[in-house]
Amino acid sequence: MGKWLKTAVIIIITAAISSGLTLALIKPSAAPLAKKDGFQKLYTAYEQLDKQFYEEPDKQKMVDGAIKGMVQSLGDPYSEYMDADTAKSFSESISSSFEGIGAELQENSGHVVVVSPIKGSPAEKAGIKPKDQIVKVNGKNMAGKSVNDIVTLVRGKKGTSVKIGVERQGSGMLEFTIVRDKIPVETVSHTVTDQNIGKIQVSKFSETTGADFQKAVEDLQKKKVKGIVIDLRQNPGGLLDQATKMSEMFIPKGKNILQAENRDGSKEVIASRNEHPVTIPTAVLIDGGSASAAEIMAAALHESAGVQLIGEKSFGKGTMQQPVEFKDGSSFKFTTAKWLTPKGEWIHKKGIQPDQKISLPDYANLPLLNPEKVLKEGDSSAQVKAAQQLLKAIGYDPGSEDGFFSKNMTAAVEKYQKDHQLKVTGDIDKAAASSMIGTIQKMLVENDTQYKAAVTYLKKINP
Repeated sequence: MGKWLKTAVIIIITAAISSGLTLALIKPSAAPLAKKDGFQKLYTAYEQLDKQFYEEPDKQKMVDGAIKGMVQSLGDPYSEYMDADTAKSFSESISSSFEGIGAELQENSGHVVVVSPIKGSPAEKAGIKPKDQIVKVNGKNMAGKSVNDIVTLVRGKKGTSVKIGVERQGSGMLEFTIVRDKIPVETVSHTVTDQNIGKIQVSKFSETTGADFQKAVEDLQKKKVKGIVIDLRQNPGGLLDQATKMSEMFIPKGKNILQAENRDGSKEVIASRNEHPVTIPTAVLIDGGSASAAEIMAAALHESAGVQLIGEKSFGKGTMQQPVEFKDGSSFKFTTAKWLTPKGEWIHKKGIQPDQKISLPDYANLPLLNPEKVLKEGDSSAQVKAAQQLLKAIGYDPGSEDGFFSKNMTAAVEKYQKDHQLKVTGDIDKAAASSMIGTIQKMLVENDTQYKAAVTYLKKINP
């Protein structure tokens, strides 16, 4: 194992700030930068502004701005400067619980988009989806704002609410009122189906994920399941050491887990040392929200353990970042290397294609309702259209899907309310909206086509 990889024990992804693999924290070098080419120009500008600007300048802001500008000039969405508060949020999102909405964000082509909502988070429950573009926060336009700017606005105390406006392809502008909560720290859950198939869901890769995953696998082995489905859907990534540890459980000794390619083209390899890998037939579920460390695990199991990938193309995040921490608590991180699959493929911006491309039912992509906004007959809006689509998906005919709340739609809502023991008003109030959202989510669990395909595949291997 190379020198670089020996230090890469806590490579991380925290897309709550911006999606990316990141190396262990280091302290800044004390090298005499003033003597280096080009830095005299920077120091001259600083000294002139410090001495002659018509008002007393904030020196700390000048320094922060200079660092931020240098990092932004790289044109890399995964390299960024973080002030002390943002750096603290960055650290909390990978090491402990935090309070907010639980949406993983990144900058992409000048916009801030959602990589994935964290499983069980307020963002997921509200209906935030991968690739949603954040355009408004509390009614304020977010054009030109950085990930850090938006994270600062979105984070807040449990129980408080924030209004998020997103632009979604095919749905246009959508608004969500999300009540902040403590973001769940449990990253691994497992169960056994009545077909004796074990399912392990991994929501992200945090400090305890590897140990929890190992316990889950051992429990399923004791129960002698016929197969294991590892669900990495909507998983934005996390700590590399956890992803490699988890992958190694299934990969025979000597086979690659991943490769790292440095700027000079040299490559370093992390290989499995496991002499007794798990032999239970396994399948992995991925989708567009599976990013970075999740992609590392999916690719490792697929290429080095012959594990079948099922679902949809993954996100496509193939670079690593190194954070540098300053004494005042601020930090910056920058891309230092590419990570490659065991066979040497760079999946950056391409994603990983599944062996079986299986889509969820169409209603999985429907925009969800804002329970805080009452919809009634005569209204006309995108939310009404969303309600019409939702009603139709759960078996109630609203008439048309034109965004106008008609008499036919009122009748459909009344029938839904009666069937679900709600107060019959014909209006879609908070109780009706929440119930409809719960109904569609239950349908998605019962009609998880991707999971069912994985079970079918495993049953064929081990009837």
